[in-house]
Amino acid sequence: MSMFSRATLAGLCASLLLLSGCAGFTQDGGFAAVEQASQQHLDKQVSWAKNPAERSQLAERVSELLAQPLTADAAVQVALLNNPGLQASFEQLGISEAERVQAGRIPNPGFSFGRLERGSEVEYERGLHINLARLLAMPLTSGMEAKRFEQVQGQTSLAVFELANQTRKAWYRAVAAQESLGFMRQVMASAEAGAELARRLAAVGNYSKLQQAQEQSFYADAGLNLIRAEQARLQSREQLTRLLGLWGEQIDFRLPERLPELPAAAEQLPDVERLAMGQRLDIQAVRLDAERLARNLGLSKATRFINVLELGVVNNRSNQEPTQRGYEISVELPLFDWSGAKVAKAEAQYRQMLNRAAETAINARSQVREAYLGYRSAHDLARHYRDEVLPLRARIAEENVLQYNGMFISTFELLADARKQVLAVDGYLQAQRDFWVADADLKMALLGAPSMTAMAAGAAAGAGSDDAAGGH
Repeated sequence: MSMFSRATLAGLCASLLLLSGCAGFTQDGGFAAVEQASQQHLDKQVSWAKNPAERSQLAERVSELLAQPLTADAAVQVALLNNPGLQASFEQLGISEAERVQAGRIPNPGFSFGRLERGSEVEYERGLHINLARLLAMPLTSGMEAKRFEQVQGQTSLAVFELANQTRKAWYRAVAAQESLGFMRQVMASAEAGAELARRLAAVGNYSKLQQAQEQSFYADAGLNLIRAEQARLQSREQLTRLLGLWGEQIDFRLPERLPELPAAAEQLPDVERLAMGQRLDIQAVRLDAERLARNLGLSKATRFINVLELGVVNNRSNQEPTQRGYEISVELPLFDWSGAKVAKAEAQYRQMLNRAAETAINARSQVREAYLGYRSAHDLARHYRDEVLPLRARIAEENVLQYNGMFISTFELLADARKQVLAVDGYLQAQRDFWVADADLKMALLGAPSMTAMAAGAAAGAGSDDAAGGH
């Protein structure tokens, strides 16, 4: 082998070793970015449990949090530490990093050996080959996988935010359903007392059958509403239990008796769109995806005519002839497939991603506007209940007590007014719940796409129950 060939081979080996050294696993598997995002936007701890010891530590922390009545912040923390689905999302980081490292690894060389006989002559052929096309494309493919890994980090952070949002909303609904059940029990007790009194008065002829039937009808409706309240409490609690990842004795966790008080004023966010566009992770993810596809388009064009290109070193030795040394290059001839379809596919995928990026941006602006308007409307509604409806019902109740003491109204009228007052308080509770759910949706809309359909359904159900209550 000539000095030039040896120098070339040595330089090639050195370059390969340098490229190979650049592809390695990070110490934290890319999890530090997720931890930082969680701390910055949620002020909560996240942990990737990779072994039994780490899982045991998380279980101890969860037990400490469950030992006290579970606040909204504590519920979010339990979910972030204990939800198995979130841990599965963390494992996607490991998968993506492995793909990134694999893309930066030098392709394994191939070795060939042959033995040929021709009479008394024996010839040995040895060859060492490496996929030169894949080697030349390594910078592009490594960059693509690095972008993909960065995108997975953003998606994982978004999964953390979504779980926190869903857990917080489930906590509000569970506490509200528990509190509403208490009000429905009060209504049931009042209806039961009214029905019993009507039965006794009808028995002695002091109450008509129509009046008795009306009281009995309200008692029956109150029983149905109590069953629905029990069902709503069970469903909301089980939804929260699933998000927290609890089972066994852990499902007996305690919740506070009441929701947090309504803030004095709604938060003012005049530049809510600009704020969302600057920090929403779904927008960042689609931008990274567009950059990755742009690199893929460049790769498709660069390797259009060298899909299969191999460089090899050949050594042929015979027992009768001098040893032959040299190299060989094998390349695929583009006689039938000029890779036009491959390039066209990459171009179409890139244009598709640009359109999806534009759609994501438009949807993000609309979603954050909707979330902010929903937040303001929910606050106005709850504040109206608190400042107008409840004080008015309290004044009416005071006047009815005076009227009853003066024997101007009957016991049934006093009971009916007490039921209306309880239902008004329950209406405020539902409005209060909807405000906190809207608050959670607004915070999520500033970070990623929120799921506000459940909030709208809950508000509609609350309005329906208020209408039904007013019908009685």
